[in-house]
Amino acid sequence: MKEDQFGALPRGINHIGLTVPNLDQAAAFLKKALGAEYVYDGLTLDDAPRKGRTVEHQLGLSDGSKIIKQRLLRIGNGANLELFEIVSDKQTQPAGLQDLGWNHISIYVDHIETAVARAKAAGAQFLSEIHGNSKHEDTPENASVYFVTPWGSLVELQSIPNGYYYPDDSEAETWIPER
Repeated sequence: MKEDQFGALPRGINHIGLTVPNLDQAAAFLKKALGAEYVYDGLTLDDAPRKGRTVEHQLGLSDGSKIIKQRLLRIGNGANLELFEIVSDKQTQPAGLQDLGWNHISIYVDHIETAVARAKAAGAQFLSEIHGNSKHEDTPENASVYFVTPWGSLVELQSIPNGYYYPDDSEAETWIPER
């Protein structure tokens, strides 16, 4: 366990939250496009919605918002993906790469052409053809491509089969999901 002056350091990313307009459709897309697997439902339509002043305060929701569905999925050997379906008068469009804040997730794949075919079959809209990665990821046979989900979120498919290279002042190596 790594530590600093405050004690134990974080172990890593547990999950990434994603608000979608229709949780069941989004989960079906993620299963078909990326092989996502169901972990559990944290909230269903059979449960009372999470709402009210306390929930709004704890989660930074606008007045009157209510969470009606919540589901945890997992994609391969990586962080969990927590889906929310929220009813709100103040929802905005998903962030693009140029927008401030978290703007995309990257999925590591071994066979990018297969991953592209699977995502296209599920309804993903690709921004371009497969292309090379950027500095430190541009080793032989690397590949990357972005697509937009049916609800507008940005996802990157990435493959770096021959690893990364690092500057002399690097403090860690990139985490890559195990097979």
